[in-house]
Amino acid sequence: MRFVVQRVTSAKVEVEGKTTGEIRLGFFVLIGVEEADDKDIADKLISKLIGLRIFSDENDKTNLSIKDVNGDLLLVSQFTLYADCKKGNRPSFTRAGNPQHAEELYDYIVEKCRAELGENRVGTGMFGEHMTCSLVNQGPFTIILDSAEIMAR
Repeated sequence: MRFVVQRVTSAKVEVEGKTTGEIRLGFFVLIGVEEADDKDIADKLISKLIGLRIFSDENDKTNLSIKDVNGDLLLVSQFTLYADCKKGNRPSFTRAGNPQHAEELYDYIVEKCRAELGENRVGTGMFGEHMTCSLVNQGPFTIILDSAEIMAR
């Protein structure tokens, strides 16, 4: 499982011109799922995501979590995070989880994050849809959480 986490001052996702999710200060998170991923892996990445201390404190040190700043999450599924570009110029996506499995885990992640932060503080895209995403990355600040690295510890 992979989360690409961008610290943002605002972010929005639209499907067919309609806004499906919009946040102010917080994290815009792209979520990729592999077939081997499960709820235990999701729980560990969610915990790491919620605990990330990448917001500035009063001394301008990255020391505050999303909870500390009362921030929001915008969660977007993205199977292309598992693109394999080793051969040729056309990526292969065979490492990405099958759509049913990936959607189940994506929905699980959304619900767990809503339980942790509150229903109105977690926005989403729409699984399997063509989405238009816009954001203002603050910093810029981007972190990649990869279960292969986190679970190895």
